[in-house]
Amino acid sequence: MQRRKDAGDKTFQCEVCDKLFGQIVLLKRHMMIHIGDKAFKCEVCNKLFLHSFHLKKHMRIHTGDKPYKCKVCDKSFSDSSALKTHGRLHTGDKPFKCEVCFKMFRQSSTLIAHKRIHTGDKPFKCEICFKMFSQCSSLKTHTRIHTGDKPFKCEVCDKSFRQNCSLKTHMMIHGEKPFKCKECTKYFISSSDLKTHIRFHTGEKPFKCKVCYKTFRRSVVLIRHVKTHIGEKQFKCEVCSRMFIEKGSLKIHMRIHTRDKPFICNICGKKLSSDNVLKRHKKIHTGEKPFKCDVCCKMFREGGERNRHMRIHTGEKLFQCEVCDKMFLQERGLTTHMRIHTGENSII
Repeated sequence: MQRRKDAGDKTFQCEVCDKLFGQIVLLKRHMMIHIGDKAFKCEVCNKLFLHSFHLKKHMRIHTGDKPYKCKVCDKSFSDSSALKTHGRLHTGDKPFKCEVCFKMFRQSSTLIAHKRIHTGDKPFKCEICFKMFSQCSSLKTHTRIHTGDKPFKCEVCDKSFRQNCSLKTHMMIHGEKPFKCKECTKYFISSSDLKTHIRFHTGEKPFKCKVCYKTFRRSVVLIRHVKTHIGEKQFKCEVCSRMFIEKGSLKIHMRIHTRDKPFICNICGKKLSSDNVLKRHKKIHTGEKPFKCDVCCKMFREGGERNRHMRIHTGEKLFQCEVCDKMFLQERGLTTHMRIHTGENSII
């Protein structure tokens, strides 16, 4: 046991693995990992633990107890640390920073795994074929190739899969959507998808941006939005040099140049460039208009259309002419107006 005075608030160092701790009691608890004394046994599965609180937390796997509840979305968790990590989905908080590329992460474990991209470190080894992996989960999934283990089973046709994501994709073949929305009778593959959808009806947006306070229905959209404040655009189009925040956005953009339209409407056969464009297009056939104006009750197919319409009621004009400072409700109004200054003929 060794004390260091040059490590800020973490002054107690483990002599075995050099890990630092802020309190001596934490160091002593950590040392038990190296000693290997596991005195606490689970009576259900016989697994051994170093500490009684680790056993207590483990027991919730068997009991299904989830005493920690998120105040924002009501999701429950078996331990407080999982709840704390989950809470960052709502706040957008990413306290763990990579010192090489400055990318931010919600969990320290994710940062540790990310750092291996820079170092090339692959500490997890397959004992059968000796292939190396940067993450334990990747090794676990890979091992199933050798064992033939396929724990994820389709309840319709009994086909089994190595990964849960493969099962979810497969379920779409059957059109199996057991979760029904009571408001619009729409069906969903998972309960989480239904929960997200219901927010369209309730207007609930539990995910809030800490910078501009804008709210979102889905955490993934908040994460994407936060990047607009950071200004991090690392993916470049080699054709027109346009920069993108996400690799997926660049991939979709490239279809403008390649004219690739891989998404086909099963109703009219029209080809479209992205899944989102296909979803919007299908609403023409279904007549679905889930977005409602709270002022005049007019319905719209898209949230963007509804938001633009709302400016008629609010009188808000976001688009300004840089020549004469005149303001416009919509961008197309500004575009038409600019022809006065450029002398461009409005009839082509």
